[in-house]
Amino acid sequence: MQIFLEEKCYFCILETYRYITSMARHNRLGTEGEEFAVQFLIKQGLIVRERNWRFLHWEIDIVAEEADAIHVVEVKTRTSDEHFNPMQSITRKKISNLIHAGNAYLHYHNIKKSLQFDVIIVIGQPGNFSLQYLPNSIRPPLRTYR
Repeated sequence: MQIFLEEKCYFCILETYRYITSMARHNRLGTEGEEFAVQFLIKQGLIVRERNWRFLHWEIDIVAEEADAIHVVEVKTRTSDEHFNPMQSITRKKISNLIHAGNAYLHYHNIKKSLQFDVIIVIGQPGNFSLQYLPNSIRPPLRTYR
């Protein structure tokens, strides 16, 4: 009986290690993809104000600024574009969270500019990324009242 528990614990530890190292690679890819996106935005002439800005349970990957608008930028990083439609990964809940986070950012910093919601798709491996910029690609839904 003791041997079975030890084997089970060994496999639990092994699976936990695999999960942690997989998440570490995944997080590192996302961080490097965001850095690539930040450098792109700077080259486009935007001022990057914040990265991974959080308020309550909302998060904005990148907050950038230009003369007349604050850009709320969602970055999606993948190793391959096979079977990947980036707009499908941005759900209604994610859009709602981005809108709330953007409004909270304006309010928190007392900024009187319009919000623009952009998506940046980064595909590839660090050192060999390609990027697609979709400015103003997320539109807040219109509310209907009954």
